Amino acid sequence: MKKVLLELLAPAKNLEQGKAAINSGADAVYIGASQFGARTSAGNSISDIANLSNYAHKFNAKVYATVNTIFTDSQAEQIRNLFHQLYDAGVDAFIVQDLGTLMLDIPKLPIFASTQVDNYDISRIKFIESLGIERIILARELSLQQIKEIRSKTKVDLEFFVFGALCVSYSGRCYISYAAKGRSANRGECAQLCRLKYDLLDNNNKFLLKNKYLLSLKDLNLSSYLTNLIDAGITSFKIEGRLKDINYVKNVTGYFRKKLDKIIEERDNLSKSSNGIIKLGFEPDLDKTFNRGTSSYFLKGRNKDISSINTPKSVGKKIGILKQKQQNRLIFEFDDDRTIIKNGDGLCYFNSNNELVGFLVNNSKGNEVIIDRNIDIKNNTDIFRNQDIDFENTLKRISSQRKLPIIIKINYENNNFNITINNIFLKNYLIEENEFANYELLKQNIIKQFSKLGNTIFDIDEIKINIKDAVHFIPISKINEIRRDVLENYETFLNQSYRRKIIERVTPNSTYFKNRIDFQANVANSYAKQLYTIAGVNKIEPAFELQNDFKGKTVMTTKYCLKYEYGICPIYQKADKTIQEPLWLQGDGHKYKLSFDCNKCEMKIIY
Repeated sequence: MKKVLLELLAPAKNLEQGKAAINSGADAVYIGASQFGARTSAGNSISDIANLSNYAHKFNAKVYATVNTIFTDSQAEQIRNLFHQLYDAGVDAFIVQDLGTLMLDIPKLPIFASTQVDNYDISRIKFIESLGIERIILARELSLQQIKEIRSKTKVDLEFFVFGALCVSYSGRCYISYAAKGRSANRGECAQLCRLKYDLLDNNNKFLLKNKYLLSLKDLNLSSYLTNLIDAGITSFKIEGRLKDINYVKNVTGYFRKKLDKIIEERDNLSKSSNGIIKLGFEPDLDKTFNRGTSSYFLKGRNKDISSINTPKSVGKKIGILKQKQQNRLIFEFDDDRTIIKNGDGLCYFNSNNELVGFLVNNSKGNEVIIDRNIDIKNNTDIFRNQDIDFENTLKRISSQRKLPIIIKINYENNNFNITINNIFLKNYLIEENEFANYELLKQNIIKQFSKLGNTIFDIDEIKINIKDAVHFIPISKINEIRRDVLENYETFLNQSYRRKIIERVTPNSTYFKNRIDFQANVANSYAKQLYTIAGVNKIEPAFELQNDFKGKTVMTTKYCLKYEYGICPIYQKADKTIQEPLWLQGDGHKYKLSFDCNKCEMKIIY
């Protein structure tokens, strides 16, 4: 029975974090170059990407390059050259947003359609598949049922986000940052206006919600739904976070590695897609890493528990309540008697205005702490820990390890060491010693010295020694020299034997399901325009970033709905006829009109 290969895909802000992700159990990592990535502040040199590829491939792990911004004609040659440089750096695939990429002369590596391609509608997904795309990174707004439908109607590899921050807009269809600040999310410069405070007003300027983070969502956590996603057809499980720190990468990757391994162990038809045994050295805990509170988003349908309107910051895990306050001395009642507060911990609570207030622990003893300042807090207020200093220090101190188990076979005959690792012949070593030695002593020395693998990527499973004639004395230094050389040769073999997937490009000739497309198709260059023209589209509006007049244009399209959030959704709740529509969103120096499409269950923010 052919096994389904599952891939845990982790973010790599840089080389160090990429290696940490692989050592913590990632089957693949995604990383940006110095340009054309959706996170401009997470760019990397070609040499660092080559270093990461070289390291990953030893474990049969993969490296995907994010070239997921739209580009203009003047940048076409520059982006084409970047693809060739990334190919030379050893990456395994390109993650792209701009479909004009398919019309460029680029290396024949697999191309993945970024979630910013707007991979939500089944008709669009089938069109993208027809272009020869190897993988589609699905929109985060999809439900399990929708994913199953996509799987039943396509054959392309499907990837889905399972953890991390959420964009409130459909990816690739957010223009509010460019309209308000001149910073394009589709060109890697998102100003994150969704994490600011806004007011919700009706058409009579009546405040429905005031001074809240109305577009801020909780983070995604689908760790409880991995088996559901596997059954729905997902094979790549993606962790968001190319702007997060290394502790986040270690912790979240390690957590999902353990979860997926348990599922794989229970199912004979599944296997992980890379090699190596993971040694974490710590117990992963998602509650102890950065999060704004978590939800399953729309995976199980619409629900009320997805917004974070009181704060865009990390809240952490509830640890108990305040029982007593004496100036800057606090006494808690913990939810769990095993809770230990350490000096340097970050704690927080929501005040009477539902604003998050944070403070640091200067001293602690049992359930009593001395904090860094006097705060206004009432008894019985919920207390959260959003920085566990002990856990953070553990992650900083302990480097996860990934090891390849090896069986070393040594045949000794006529003063020759003939060595294989995992049945791969590596080298023959001539021993130029004349002094005879004790057989058992020599064997013990060889086993002892060959077992000293130190900081290598290998773990000894077994050492087999076959000596066919009289043995000679071999200095310990010589045995060590042979061990270092043979392991180096085996690492070289692993890299040289690694083979990337090479594909033949498909000449686009499919028909698009629309004959007119607006700016939300993000056509910013003649290459994308040519692709859509071949597909039968006869009216193509230029990308938002190529326009000057934004008045009346939709700058954000969301599955998240403020009517539902306020409790006046006419479909799921009860409409309030006293509220005069249209509704308005006010903040960041602008006032935006809201439009609601109840048939599609979507909200539009209009400039």
